[in-house]
Amino acid sequence: MTKWTIDPAHSEVGFRIQHLMISNVKGRFKKIAGEVESTTDDFKSSKISFTADIASLDTGSEQRDKHLNTAEFFNAEKYSELKFTGKTYDGRQLEGDLTIAGITKPVTLHAEFGGIAKDPYGNTKAGFSITGMIHRKDWGLTWNAALESGGVMVSDEVFISADIQLLKKV
Repeated sequence: MTKWTIDPAHSEVGFRIQHLMISNVKGRFKKIAGEVESTTDDFKSSKISFTADIASLDTGSEQRDKHLNTAEFFNAEKYSELKFTGKTYDGRQLEGDLTIAGITKPVTLHAEFGGIAKDPYGNTKAGFSITGMIHRKDWGLTWNAALESGGVMVSDEVFISADIQLLKKV
């Protein structure tokens, strides 16, 4: 069994959501952590756990970030972490359970394995690019506002994007 941890200095987990039905807002979690236990070099039989600190959410707007941390969205005071537990990875799809605001639902994400390499300091690293889409209402994130022109302020679809670099534990 090989153990790996997320290298937060070389990893990023973010999202994109449509705002006012005309453009997108992007955000990311500045504090992330995770571990992978793998029995093979292709990671197909891995145990995966990931967390993101909700309070570390950054959309580039302090006012919006504060609103997203309230009970109308993530309720960071009560639910401080977003969690993902991977169940299966077949080389293309990563399936697991995503927990947001105390609600756990299954998700399927596209995961592209970038390979394994040694950095200049002798550390073994593995890389993944992960993308997917979820419906925020499935996790109780239902706040919205109707627009005079029709439509809503915030779409239900949230696009997830993660670039993950793992560090092999020695």
